[in-house]
Amino acid sequence: MNNRFLENFLWGGATAANQCEGAYNIDGKGLSIQDIMPKGMMSAPTEVPTEDNMKLVGIDFYNRYKEDIKMFAEMGFKTFRLSIAWSRIFPNGDDAEPNEKGLEFYDKVFDELAKYGIEPLVTLSHYETPLHLAKKYDGWIDRRLIGFYEKYVRTVFTRYKDKVKYWLTFNEINSVLHAPLMSGGILTDKSKLSKSDLYQAIHHELVASALAVKIGHEINPEFKVGCMILAIPNYPITPKPDDVIETMIADRQNLYFADVHVRGSYPKYLNKYFKENGISITMEEGDEEILKNTVDFISFSYYMSSCITADEEKKKAGTANLIPGVPNPYLPASEWGWQIDPKGLRYILNVLYDRYQKPLFIVENGLGAVDELITDENGNKTVNDDYRIKYLNDHLVQVAEAIEDGVEVMGYTTWGCIDLVSASTAQLKKRYGFIYVDRNDDGSGTLERYKKKSFYWYKDVIATHGGNLK
Repeated sequence: MNNRFLENFLWGGATAANQCEGAYNIDGKGLSIQDIMPKGMMSAPTEVPTEDNMKLVGIDFYNRYKEDIKMFAEMGFKTFRLSIAWSRIFPNGDDAEPNEKGLEFYDKVFDELAKYGIEPLVTLSHYETPLHLAKKYDGWIDRRLIGFYEKYVRTVFTRYKDKVKYWLTFNEINSVLHAPLMSGGILTDKSKLSKSDLYQAIHHELVASALAVKIGHEINPEFKVGCMILAIPNYPITPKPDDVIETMIADRQNLYFADVHVRGSYPKYLNKYFKENGISITMEEGDEEILKNTVDFISFSYYMSSCITADEEKKKAGTANLIPGVPNPYLPASEWGWQIDPKGLRYILNVLYDRYQKPLFIVENGLGAVDELITDENGNKTVNDDYRIKYLNDHLVQVAEAIEDGVEVMGYTTWGCIDLVSASTAQLKKRYGFIYVDRNDDGSGTLERYKKKSFYWYKDVIATHGGNLK
């Protein structure tokens, strides 16, 4: 296809600390909520970390980051999205002083990336709220978390002001609607959580996010600070007006987070929703002014689209992942039931750009699949993951179409560029990477790394600026 990607397009891959680092109790790190979620995002937490939690070891990125970054550089990465583990910097979240060894670890990671000319893209909070903040304060329900987050943000912004340019405030911030523990550090059981408490927690996160933008621009005016949302385009299951209106409502539930981040205030359509659902939130003096600190760009994850219906019986069928909906009869699905819709990516890029006219950054996209490690004719261990190549190729073709439509796209980082532990299922057999990690769900394996067929394909994509896409 014709080259539509600019020379400065940020090609790369994405990870999260809690899914790859391991070393959960090393060098002064405190526990995070992920250390008590051994079965994934929607399961009940345990009281203490248990041995069956794959994230306690992850893929040992903490000790193998140099090896992994070298492989990213071989692929030609321009950027690498990673998160800082909040509890590695402030072990309890409300500590008086930061943990120097935690800060030193990320210094070393950023220096290693700089050695290869790879730009870090850093998520400040990626589903890893310090466990102490969840237990003592019930997470973001408590306004005091704004202050703890602000202290953490000031610490890392100041420490890395000359090493990191691109920052994201919260990962998939809108997912708190469906996974309050994972996304908001809220230990109150979802079935007992009032809507007022949930939306109060959301308000605190939105204020904290805007505060991070303000602080970032003060510390280094060159910083680019973005929000990050879970983007799932919704299609009405039929042209029936009831389904279309239901789709509009679902879109607003998903997009109001971006509305606040980009426009600097709450959208008026929320007034009706709050009134109809008896939701009341406390907005303190100064909050409205803080929210006016709007983001420099919008980043998002994209894995699937969803269909919306007003029919209560049809709703019971449900789709996979975080956002409710019904299956699309025109789309295939992955092994985990996530429907595959490359054109949905072009569609949501256009929707977001039409709505906000802000630069967009696709920071998660990929296919989770069971990979088979084989030995090729040269005696090298690899994976023939043509299914992953097809998935990514088809999505990138649609990104190119969106760019042709006039959408400003900053970059693209595939999710789990190296195999890591799944957030949704806490499995390692659900693999996303270009690099196979020899570790299994029972904890066995050598942790050795092997290049998959897709490794060389993505290397060629980057080298040709998308010229090899079909």
